[in-house]
Amino acid sequence: MIDLHSHVLPDLDDGARDVAEALALVQSMAVDGISIVCGTPHVRDDFPTSPDGMERALAVLRRAVADAGIAIEVRGGGEVALERLASLDAETRARFGLGSNPGLLLLETPYVSWPADFPRQCAHLQQEGVVPVIAHPERNAYVQDRPELLGDCVRAGAVVQLTAASLDGRLGRGPANCARRLIELELAHCVASDAHGPGGREAGLSSAVAALGGGELATWLTFDVPAALLEGKELPTRPGKERSRRAIRPWRLPGRGRETRHRKGLG
Repeated sequence: MIDLHSHVLPDLDDGARDVAEALALVQSMAVDGISIVCGTPHVRDDFPTSPDGMERALAVLRRAVADAGIAIEVRGGGEVALERLASLDAETRARFGLGSNPGLLLLETPYVSWPADFPRQCAHLQQEGVVPVIAHPERNAYVQDRPELLGDCVRAGAVVQLTAASLDGRLGRGPANCARRLIELELAHCVASDAHGPGGREAGLSSAVAALGGGELATWLTFDVPAALLEGKELPTRPGKERSRRAIRPWRLPGRGRETRHRKGLG
């Protein structure tokens, strides 16, 4: 499995507090069956992570993982709050690229509001050759009431990421019901841990797979789509239904020349 969203990088936000805690979390992820994890610290007013800080923490954790002999690859990224997006220049945004890929950007869904311009922001990123990945929208009260709100974002170019703890019920009935409804509506494309630490904020991708009943759809959500995103490839066909090419891929991937540069940027 591939985990596109975690707070495993040490001493940056409300995730792993130090290298020891980060290493313990990485070890639990490896045991859970994760082969690649992206460290995506918050980039927002209360945790104003810088690209330099993220990259330093990534280097420290990678060395610790290698020294410990843990069979997992750690990549970088950032979980960017919408209110901070406009203040990031192209270079800074690229350094926060999800999985160390400048062609992907993880956006944090607000918890207490639904921005009317969210689809426009997704479309703007697409126009600049960046695929927006929307983190945990099922935890937003507006989306829980109206899951179809995400439709405009997906049509504007976004990929939607659900949290494992929503699917397996650790975050309560509202997120669980909404996550399943988004899957039914084909408005969800991948599942990640959003792991912060032990307990309810741990990884648990395998428990989300179990909650989905395993099978091809669970593999698509936890491996096939994340792998395609990191490699800059078109998303694979969603299993279980014959679908048109347009229905499978409502977003527009960057052009071939830019895609090649993205692949070279993979860390």
